[in-house]
Amino acid sequence: MNIRHLGSVIIAVSDLPKSVKFYNEVIGLPIKNQRESWVELAKQGAVVILHTATKPINTGTSIENGIVIGLVVGDIESALQELKAQKVTVYRDIESHKVGKNAIVLDPDKYMISLFEPSLQDSAKQASGFHGFAPL
Repeated sequence: MNIRHLGSVIIAVSDLPKSVKFYNEVIGLPIKNQRESWVELAKQGAVVILHTATKPINTGTSIENGIVIGLVVGDIESALQELKAQKVTVYRDIESHKVGKNAIVLDPDKYMISLFEPSLQDSAKQASGFHGFAPL
């Protein structure tokens, strides 16, 4: 198998307009393509695809469902302040580690979004791939 890169992550959502508003207006991912039950969002790299769920999705946080979305941010403190101001649920506040800072917020379907700000000394290593933190 010759995988070149991750192309997309598809997320089944219970309320497509609510999720599009969250990922586009709150998180800041631009809409790249949109159909009736399918919306693609991306800045660079992999595309996040929101798709209307055809069955009820699992309840509880996404770690119980096996899904965590990782985003690298430039300034985690200001990013979290912006999200809190928009009433986004914070699952875990900022934690500092040797390689950087991490916090976790929840989207409208309780999918976890891991925000990661790499430390300056580790940023060269981060350029080669995402090295965020799991929610545990």
